[in-house]
Amino acid sequence: MASYRMPFPRLIPVLGLAAGLASIAAPAVAAPSQALDRVSIWLGGYRADADFDLTLREEQSGLDSGRLDVGDFKDTVGRARLDFLIMDSQGFSFDYYGLSRDRSLTLVEPFSFGGTDFDANAALDTRLQFDVGNAAYRWWFGGDQTVFGFGLGAAWYRIDARVRGEATFDGQTFTATERYKDDAVAPLVQLGWRHAFSDSVRTYIDISGVKKNGGSLEGHIYNGSLGVEWFPWQNLGLGAEYSVSRIKLDGSEGSYDAIADIKLHGPSAYLRLRF
Repeated sequence: MASYRMPFPRLIPVLGLAAGLASIAAPAVAAPSQALDRVSIWLGGYRADADFDLTLREEQSGLDSGRLDVGDFKDTVGRARLDFLIMDSQGFSFDYYGLSRDRSLTLVEPFSFGGTDFDANAALDTRLQFDVGNAAYRWWFGGDQTVFGFGLGAAWYRIDARVRGEATFDGQTFTATERYKDDAVAPLVQLGWRHAFSDSVRTYIDISGVKKNGGSLEGHIYNGSLGVEWFPWQNLGLGAEYSVSRIKLDGSEGSYDAIADIKLHGPSAYLRLRF
């Protein structure tokens, strides 16, 4: 069965930090704008329509040696975000999610990965995994009901591809496992807009971009989100969001280049906490 989810243990530090900040900020005065909170926490799931593939290319020949394409699929990604103000119009924003896709398939033609030739008609078990975490410092400008934001920070991202199947070497057939794994840190730019229709109903737009040139893992990550929030209680509410992400990464290891192309879009539902 395919899986596509955020590893929950990696959420523990984020949730611990959120809980600590919430306990500190609970007795604090209200934020200067209805569109902002002193501490804002999103906990929920992202129902993603995803396309995830990896192309491997031999550097010397420039020819594609193989392509792992798990195709289009839908599944749920767990996600957590945390924003908090340290002044009336400035603060920090954190976001983390991870996705993975497992698939078993039968090769139609020979496939080469990491110098190993996998046979045609052989069963192949694959896993493609991608993780990304963002941290940014944000400035907010505006009035009581509407604010615009600008953020600068850094994004950490990692790609991990594993292949296991029947291979041939020197006329002998055996089971082989090959792996490509790399990570990088890149500068991050964020833009945001918040509007409060009332103290209990709000909407927002977030846009972010990551781009890195040079190094062993370069590329770009673009994301856009449109969301609404409803707070039937002062500190507890619900959120709904639609997001679109495009991720394109180029990596190199040994004599091979790896090109990852990931497309995500779909709705999210959140439990919202604010203090």
